[in-house]
Order: sequence, then C-alpha cells, then structure tokens
Amino acid sequence: MSTFEPVLSKNWNVTDSHTLKAYESRGGYQSARKALAMEPDAVVNLVKDSELRGRGGAGFPCGLKWTFLPKDRKETLMCVNGDESEPATFNNRYLIEKDPHQFLEGILISCFATRASTAYVYLRYEYINGARIMERAIAEAREAGHLGKDIYGTGFNLDVWVHRGAGAYICGEETGLIESLEGKRGWPRIKPPFPAIEGAFRKPTVVNNVETLCCVPHIVERGAGWFKSIGTPKSYGPKLYTISGHVNKQVCVELPLGITCRALIEEHGGGVWKGRKAKAAVPGGISMGLLSAEELDTPLDFESLRKPGCLGLGTAAVTVIDDQTPIIDYLYNTARFFAHESCGQCTPCREGCNWLNRTIRRIRAGGGRIEDLDIMLKQANNMGIMPGTTICGLADGAAWPIKNAIGKFRGELEEYIRTHQSPAYQVTPLQEAIAHGVRPDPAALVTLAAPAPAPARALHSPGGLAH
Repeated sequence: MSTFEPVLSKNWNVTDSHTLKAYESRGGYQSARKALAMEPDAVVNLVKDSELRGRGGAGFPCGLKWTFLPKDRKETLMCVNGDESEPATFNNRYLIEKDPHQFLEGILISCFATRASTAYVYLRYEYINGARIMERAIAEAREAGHLGKDIYGTGFNLDVWVHRGAGAYICGEETGLIESLEGKRGWPRIKPPFPAIEGAFRKPTVVNNVETLCCVPHIVERGAGWFKSIGTPKSYGPKLYTISGHVNKQVCVELPLGITCRALIEEHGGGVWKGRKAKAAVPGGISMGLLSAEELDTPLDFESLRKPGCLGLGTAAVTVIDDQTPIIDYLYNTARFFAHESCGQCTPCREGCNWLNRTIRRIRAGGGRIEDLDIMLKQANNMGIMPGTTICGLADGAAWPIKNAIGKFRGELEEYIRTHQSPAYQVTPLQEAIAHGVRPDPAALVTLAAPAPAPARALHSPGGLAH
C-alpha cells in the first residue's frame, strides 16, 4: 500500500487542474500522441491485455467489449456514461470537475481504438458545474488540436459533445442512456440487438463509464503489466472509492482494488461517527446489498464481494450504517428510491418495486407481520433479469438489498415487527372472522348510529350579508 502511486487523482490538488495549461504541464495528451501513432487494433489489444474492467458497476472487461463491434462497420459512435445516479456515488464527478482533460484524453484514445468519430458524454443533469467545466475543456482541446479534424496529423477526426440527462436513474443503463440521447423516453431496449451492433441512431456504439476511460491513458503510458501489478487477481488497477454515511470523513480516495471495507472506513473515513460501531456497510451503491459488521474485512473488488452475498462491487460507493440505525430504515430509503426510479416498462419491476415499498412503509409504521418478510422474499425472487422477467437490471438492484438484508438481519427485523405494532393496524373481530371464513355473530357487530342532523345554519350575518 505504501508504494502505491495514485494516477487518476494525481492532478486534483494542482492549481487550476481543470485547465488545459495545467494538464499539459504535467504530461497531458502525451499518451494520446503515443496511441495515435499505433494501429487501432494494437490499442484495443493493449487494453484487453490489461484486463481493465468497467468501473460503472457491471465490471465487464473493457477491451473485450470493444471487440464486439462489427468488422465491416462504416461508422462508430462512443457514448460515455457520466450519469452517476447511483446513491452515494461521486467519483465520476471528481474526475469531471477536477481533471476533465484526463477524461478527454481517455475518450480520444478509446475513440481512436474503436474508430469512433463522434463521442457523446451523457452527463447527469444535477452536475451543473461539471457540465460547464466539460464544455470549456472541450473548447480548449479543440482549439489546441486535440479534438477536431486530422488530430496530430494522423487523419483521425473526432468530435465530442456533452448531452445532459433529465435526472433519471434508469438512464444509467446503457440502452436507456441511448434512448434518452436520441430524444426519446429514457427506458431500456430489448436486446438483442446489442449497442455494439445497433446502438445510438442505429449505428454501432460503444458505451463506457467515465472512470473506465480515465484509466486508458495510463495503460497506454505505463503498459498492461503495470496495470495488472495493482489490485487483486481478476480485479486489476487503481480504483476511486467514495465513502459516506455514518463516518467522520466523507471522501473520495484512490486506492488499489482490493482494500478491505474496514480499512477504508478506519483509515480513510476517520472511523464511524460519534464513537459508535458499524452495524453494516453498503459496499458499492445501494443495489449491491449489505456487508454485516462481521464481514467488513471483505476486500472491495469485483470477485470477493460475491462471497458474502453482495451483488458485486458496483460503483465502489461505500455507505456506512452505524449500530443505532434500524435496518428497516435502510430498507425504507432503498425501496422508495427504486419505486420512484423504476421506468415502468416491465410489470414485475413497476409493480414489484412499488409493492415492496408499500410493504416496508407499513412495517415501519407499525403494521408489519412476520410473514411479510417471506412474502417480500418471494416477490424479490420473481423480479429482475436473473429470473428472466424484466428487460434491464433495475429490478435485480431493487430486489437484492431486500433479499440480502432479510437474510442477514432477519432477527432484528422480526423483533422490530413484534415491538412496533400500532393500534391503527390492529385486526378487528370482523376482519378476523372474514379471513377465516367464519360467519360473524351479528350481535358482536357494532351498528353505527345514523349521524345526527346538523344544527340549523343562519342564513345571514348580523350585518345582513349572506354567508
């Protein structure tokens, strides 16, 4: 750990790090010049050899994705996912605001490798400052000859455009992003065809994440061997981790892939706040599930997190939950988020997310039943790509925290249900009789008295004006 040299964040503390002058003074765009002197397929093979995995959540090998493009394509487009709407995630925002030219250099090299002549940066709408910085950086790069026509005299042309989304979580899914980019309702497409065959504007399209492309210039500069010397097997390279929630310091820090969750909390997050202990931690965005306090020594990489039952590394956005926070509160925030963000295209997701949200709200309000936990598990197991009922993975991301939390904290949830019962949710004798198919005793039913007639109302005020 002591010998690790940050590369993605090395310019963040440099004065005016967002400007072209600052970036070029520290060797910026030299990797692009080196890459553009190579054959495009050689750059693809270099990235493939590095085993760079996508940093946007799925962890799919970047170089391998580039090879899916048709060999006989006439035009290629690049879409870069800067939507970053996974809760508690802010590593892409730092890359965009603090070092946009590193990002642009990654776009330039990646577009050259995939023979893309146009790149669209799909940016989260709330990143107002980031959008302004990106627009200025693109203008600077174009004026300096890093973008535009005949870049570095190689005959390669590239235009980069910023497209701001409308604040929809679903547009972080690659085909939902493409639909939104085309000006349509942002919801996922049925696949196949996959974007590499028919993507934006029905042309072969590569979709990559911001942080993924920021790694590319450093791979070109230092080589695939250097990249694979960092991290853990099958999870190579540096990673930007964000840590927030119940910690003393909420930060974004660059570290080798594979740091443990406990080390991240204690060494970089300043420990759990208010002198408390950690009950659990979300390892990479709320859709990944939870690590319990006993599982905090799990390495935060693409492979290790599957062992304790998490969906994966996700965005590496760690959120800490202290020991005084009920797990039902975590589920409440998670379920209402997904119920709000489901695009509604697939019935199991649309209805399932809303149903889970309403059930958890009822439990939290004092109307829970022990059997609700099993019913929620059954519902969660029947929605998503994995059971084959939806087009995209939002439903899986909504269901996984439910399954994970009930599996690890069932005792706490059952205790909460038993000790938090509201009189408003008590079952009446009539409801009990109906539920068991028993004819209720008429004598036991309370007949509501007819409402008393309303008192006569004066037609005029003392001053003679009608009411």
